Amino acid sequence: MNTSRSILALALVAMPVLSAFADAKRVIVCTVTTGFRHGSIPWAEKTLQKLADESKAFTVVGFVQQPDIQVPQAPRKPKDLAADADEGAKKRYANDMKKYDGEMAKWTPEVQADAKAKQEALTVGIKKSLERLSPANLEAEKIDGVIFANTTGELPLPDRDGFIKWIEAGHAFMGMHSASDTFHPFRGYIDMLGGEFETHKAQVPAEMIAGDTAHPANAGIGANWNLVQEEMYHIKSQDRSKVRALWYMRHDPNEVTREVFFPVSWCKNAGTGKVFYTSLGHREDLWSDSAEIKDRKNSVELSKQYQSHILGGIKWALGLAEGSSTPNPEAK
Repeated sequence: MNTSRSILALALVAMPVLSAFADAKRVIVCTVTTGFRHGSIPWAEKTLQKLADESKAFTVVGFVQQPDIQVPQAPRKPKDLAADADEGAKKRYANDMKKYDGEMAKWTPEVQADAKAKQEALTVGIKKSLERLSPANLEAEKIDGVIFANTTGELPLPDRDGFIKWIEAGHAFMGMHSASDTFHPFRGYIDMLGGEFETHKAQVPAEMIAGDTAHPANAGIGANWNLVQEEMYHIKSQDRSKVRALWYMRHDPNEVTREVFFPVSWCKNAGTGKVFYTSLGHREDLWSDSAEIKDRKNSVELSKQYQSHILGGIKWALGLAEGSSTPNPEAK
């Protein structure tokens, strides 16, 4: 009898937890790259899984990743020596050329054939992985939103126009950092996202201003947010009358005396769907508060603020937290 009561008690305790997961929004995370691949991607995947597990607001039903195939790269020849190069530059150039010649000697036809075969296998693997983001599969899996975490390049989606229409039909899209360095030739994606990566310079401190302190992506951080170091993206192709600035800077991060509106994070509507984007997320010590990360620049507290920032944005895009998407071009 006591055993039965114990089992019943455990079942009653477990029921709310099971219910919470059953009601959680279903999300797929994509970390595929055909361009530059960030070393912070494994930490991004771990953090997004952690936020899902801890918040119980959403469930990561899968990661769209690429095969772990390392493709050998052809040696890169040093830039030509300038005509007015001094003796120091000439010496460095001679050393660089010696190293390059040594690497080229190893770039044999056999190595080149192996690189070609691995590149072909990688391309096939990426296409296979991205099939999960076809509109038909997203509907079949009852997916509520897709996260592009540090994706880059021209991704071979099976139906990229259909993917945009799926978002506009009432689903969520959430992008971090180089999600804006993805699909440059595809205007449908850039217009959906609300901005496009143009360039970046050296990593620097970032003094950000909140465009909306009440938005979930503000995460209670307040009117100002200062990072010790981050790679700040210069954004182009943004119509400020169509986005709500969430975080921005009042000057160029690499030229602090040059006053300019510098977008960092925003949200917007796409049809009846919702879009959240943050250009932050280059550094591992921003993504993760793990003690495994050595030589931190950004503190654990700043990392937790970043996690709260993206969690708030994710919850807003999924319709789990209230917040405005009304454009605020007046923010200065």
